[in-house]
Amino acid sequence: MIKGFKEFIMRGNVVDLAIAVVIGAAFNSVVQELVKDLVTPLIAAIGGNPDFSSLKFTINHSTFKYGAFFNAVISFLVVAAAIYFLVVMPLNKIAERRAAKLAKGEPDPEPKPEEIILLQQIRDILWKERAQG
Repeated sequence: MIKGFKEFIMRGNVVDLAIAVVIGAAFNSVVQELVKDLVTPLIAAIGGNPDFSSLKFTINHSTFKYGAFFNAVISFLVVAAAIYFLVVMPLNKIAERRAAKLAKGEPDPEPKPEEIILLQQIRDILWKERAQG
């Protein structure tokens, strides 16, 4: 049981996922402050209300508080937009440029250092051994 858990934890994608979660949480904090300090006041300047959490309506003595949901939707949209415009689009452009250069037959601008090639060879050997055993 311990051996299986160790193999699970030592997989590269689990470690990468853990790193992504930590970086994502930090990035989310930055974007939340952007929403709180810039976007919400901008919307308030246009619409006149800086905090939407107090928005509600009542039907038959039932209160529907939709303001907090509205705040969450705005935060989500800003986080999604920030990730798209600051991470996804630039990485896609870099990948497109690299693919176009490779299609023309141009080599990568920076050759891989010898250590990286050695590590890749070790990784490939380990994957082959894992697949066989």
